[in-house]
Amino acid sequence: MLSPRTSDIVALVLAAGSAKRFGASKQLAEFDGRPLSRRALQAATEVFGARTVLVVGHDWQAVTRSCSPLPGFLIMNDFYQRGLGSSIACATRSVRHTAQAVIVILADQPLVTADHLRNLRDNWSGSDEEIVATRFGDTAGAPVLFPGSCFDDLAALKRDKGGQHLLDDERFTVRNIVFEPASVDIDTRADLDRLIGG
Repeated sequence: MLSPRTSDIVALVLAAGSAKRFGASKQLAEFDGRPLSRRALQAATEVFGARTVLVVGHDWQAVTRSCSPLPGFLIMNDFYQRGLGSSIACATRSVRHTAQAVIVILADQPLVTADHLRNLRDNWSGSDEEIVATRFGDTAGAPVLFPGSCFDDLAALKRDKGGQHLLDDERFTVRNIVFEPASVDIDTRADLDRLIGG
């Protein structure tokens, strides 16, 4: 087994979307006293420190202010309207020469914790053929750690297509880490109201 170092991994916190179904900038919506974007960034920073990247687009100035001071880096996705894939692609192109792996974190999964991100990191063998994904129910997905051999595919993503197809790619083995709270994602105000209401 290889020995990956934290310094080889870059955390990508995606907070660029226009959130049309939510009806406003959901990245700024608060849960438990903090905006969603800030919650995700703080969890990532606790594990990855300054090697954390916040990817912004829609309402980027307000989202950036809500996360200040930034412990790591800021990436502006000028093509955020094209969807999630464009943010992953933009961020991957920016960090690919300084990272052995990236971990994709979505700002709209408010129950994802630093402990879970640490668990994903610690369960990666360091192999360029291994993806470490979060499993909840019958789904495997974000947060997900992609090794460097995925970077070409990630950098080419477009529209709303994320890296889900790589989990079914025979080039890679997938290590699944069960974390049921990741099933909670905020797409609409009703989703947030249900979460707040418990």
